[in-house]
Amino acid sequence: MATPSQNPNIVNVTVIRGNTAYIVSSGTSVTTNWTADGASGGATALTGLTPATATVNKIGNIVVSNTSASAVNCTIAISNNATFASGTAYPIASAVSIPPNASLVVVDKTTSFYVTENQSVGLTSGTAGGVLTATASFEAIT
Repeated sequence: MATPSQNPNIVNVTVIRGNTAYIVSSGTSVTTNWTADGASGGATALTGLTPATATVNKIGNIVVSNTSASAVNCTIAISNNATFASGTAYPIASAVSIPPNASLVVVDKTTSFYVTENQSVGLTSGTAGGVLTATASFEAIT
């Protein structure tokens, strides 16, 4: 069971910050190295879209783009551990074929979900090489 710091009460919100992060697939193994704008500007690493302590991230959308000339399978999954590979992955979209030079909306405002500090989100490509890119818009709620 999550402790209060791992799953904060979002009724008593102090700050809500809008963010967008991106990731590029690194082959056929899961990639979790998302990059987002830092609070003071500049890029910052956000492993697995996992929020800071006492924060929850509300994922409002995830769009995956195939930049290759061939169809590529894509999996987006949430893990029950902040270190993706140390937990169990639960697919949100599993081995979905994205046509050449096309995009797939995996999550939108009607299917948004929360990521707590003991969870993470990863991207897996069905093809070697960095042919899939994903963007995620989210609210960091403290």
